[in-house]
Amino acid sequence: MTLIGIGFNNMVNADRIIAVVSPESNPVKRLIATGKDNGMLIDATQGRKTKSVILMDSDHIVLSYLDVESIFARIEQEESNEKR
Repeated sequence: MTLIGIGFNNMVNADRIIAVVSPESNPVKRLIATGKDNGMLIDATQGRKTKSVILMDSDHIVLSYLDVESIFARIEQEESNEKR
């Protein structure tokens, strides 16, 4: 299990991430609304603007204030650390 930080000392299991997407498009906004209605939304923004949406294999949707590129860089960094 590889945990990565998504801001404010919140962590997710990188092995269970399906996608990290921008919250700007209408389909992603609908996904967020559906996740909220189904109790599958985890808001890890601490009241800040949502800059990325993390889709998990458990159907959970995690909101983060870190942008997509930052989260991707953290995932890549963890993967390179694991190879050492």
